[in-house]
Amino acid sequence: MDSLQFYLKTAYTRDKEIISTVFKKYDQNGEGYLSFEQFCCFVEANFDCSDTNVKSRTDSILKIFQLIDIKKDGKLDEQEWDMAWYYWLKQILSPVTALLVIDVQNDFISGSLALSDCPAGQDGIAVVPIINSIQEHVSFDVVAYSKDWHPPNHISFIDNINSRPLHSSSKVLATEVAVTDTVVFAGPPVTEQVMWPRHCVQDSHGSEFHPDLKVLDKSYVVNKGTHPDVDSYSAFWDNNKMSQTKLVSILAKHKVTDVYVCGLAYDVCVGSTALHALEHGFRTVLIEDGCRGVCLQGIDDMRQKLISKGAYIATSDEVQDLVSAKKRPLLLAVKAAENYAMARRIVRSKEV
Repeated sequence: MDSLQFYLKTAYTRDKEIISTVFKKYDQNGEGYLSFEQFCCFVEANFDCSDTNVKSRTDSILKIFQLIDIKKDGKLDEQEWDMAWYYWLKQILSPVTALLVIDVQNDFISGSLALSDCPAGQDGIAVVPIINSIQEHVSFDVVAYSKDWHPPNHISFIDNINSRPLHSSSKVLATEVAVTDTVVFAGPPVTEQVMWPRHCVQDSHGSEFHPDLKVLDKSYVVNKGTHPDVDSYSAFWDNNKMSQTKLVSILAKHKVTDVYVCGLAYDVCVGSTALHALEHGFRTVLIEDGCRGVCLQGIDDMRQKLISKGAYIATSDEVQDLVSAKKRPLLLAVKAAENYAMARRIVRSKEV
């Protein structure tokens, strides 16, 4: 058992004596504060730093240290430690978790936009047993499933290309457009749009969840892409950020801190949802083997973008340990510290 779990007995606590005991364990010279070097010892003993080199690990720990050092004096006294314990470590040791299953629908598996027919050649059905296994073995506080839920006149359908005027800046003409081409519609507003085959039309067979996907009781279903004139890759926002779904309200209602994302397609709707989860301040985990994508380059680009924004890329066999806080990646500890600092800024702005 690692040192932090030894003191916590596997559960988050606000016990003042335990908090003080941990502080004193790392304040080895008894000066009444933790130096950066002592804080490094705490982090390296209690967080998973295995996927970092020495420089990136030091940079990440320094970032956390600076974010929780409220007095900005280069040390953490017991008051700052107590605050960090509640507002930083609470997110890490007692997370409220949500599983977001994105667009595991018939049309993306065997229908008009089957991923197996896309450039990457990945079969969408492969995610179903992985997602089912995760749901069977891991207890999340919230589970939500998203659906593309398009009206028949949706802007993304290539057979609707002539129903809206193109903007003069569009490099592809309506007479030349092919699937996955990007055009620019005149709007208003001017809208850049990737063209897709007709898919996931409301109340159609193609819009239904794949029959083998387990949809849990007391879960949520979030419909997206319902407006005819704007696409919606993310389960949070439409592509123009003109309107949002009910998802963020659901997560806020349950006080979710950590979001786990999987489904179809990695480089489109899954990745967009994960990026918006990060924007909303959630510690975000993408379950990579629970995703399949459209094209290999797009998958790689999305992966790198998610990492650069602070998402943790996991495999399904890591999820249980992540949800239970047995595994504590340094990357997610940085995100928790950023959230703590952001919350302090919000509080200060309200006090002015």
